[in-house]
Amino acid sequence: MTTMFSLEGRTAAVVGSGSGIGEAVAIGCAEAGAHVSCLDIDADAAARTAATIRATGGEATSARLDIMDGAAVTGAFEDTTARGSLDVVVCTPGVNVRKPLLDYTDEEIDRVLGLNLKGGAHVIQAAGRIMSGQGSGSIILFSSIRAVVVEPGQSMYAATKAGIVQMVRVAAAELGPHGVRVNAVAPGVIDTPLTVPIKDNPDWYGAYAARNILNRWGSAAEMAGPTVFLASDAASYVTGTVLFADGGWTAIDGRFTPPAG
Repeated sequence: MTTMFSLEGRTAAVVGSGSGIGEAVAIGCAEAGAHVSCLDIDADAAARTAATIRATGGEATSARLDIMDGAAVTGAFEDTTARGSLDVVVCTPGVNVRKPLLDYTDEEIDRVLGLNLKGGAHVIQAAGRIMSGQGSGSIILFSSIRAVVVEPGQSMYAATKAGIVQMVRVAAAELGPHGVRVNAVAPGVIDTPLTVPIKDNPDWYGAYAARNILNRWGSAAEMAGPTVFLASDAASYVTGTVLFADGGWTAIDGRFTPPAG
């Protein structure tokens, strides 16, 4: 069973590895034995993550990558194949603008839809072309509980996270015959730089913690395990699916426990 979860000898490109979930996933892949290419729009942050991995005995390189630039995504993944193959690609970046749908500007719509959907499409396209050619690989995108449950102010973000799920399913159907698996991880409320405004509001932060079964927020490190699973041979028969890592948020409809009897 230990070897099933190993990424020993494999190369993983983790996009968004400069902070938050991406950083935790990059470190997790390295701990599972992969050589990790740390990619982020913030080159210095990506370099810090790679340095952290190397400091603990792992193998890692880093580079700047803006996933809005399709040619740059292709180039970054081609550079990664210098080690022989591109075995795992994980894409974590996302942006959110919390405001009523009627108040969105065109620029805000373009920004959220562009990064979350177009950027994700670039990653699938570039990784899919390389992996199809080599006959193997695992692509993992990050969705969210907002793909299935929403709240006011989450219109564009929720739309993109649902879109990522459908894009993953179609990619899985198209790339499966070439030996490539495509899946999504859907986190719940996770302590990351993206959620700092919520953490700064105790009532808001506490309400979210109380909403899920485990009665707490998740950590970025807790997203590494589900991702490494999908990347590994332990998930060799898993494709086109969404793995919810949400503390049970989507399993229940509230925190009230009715009286027995």
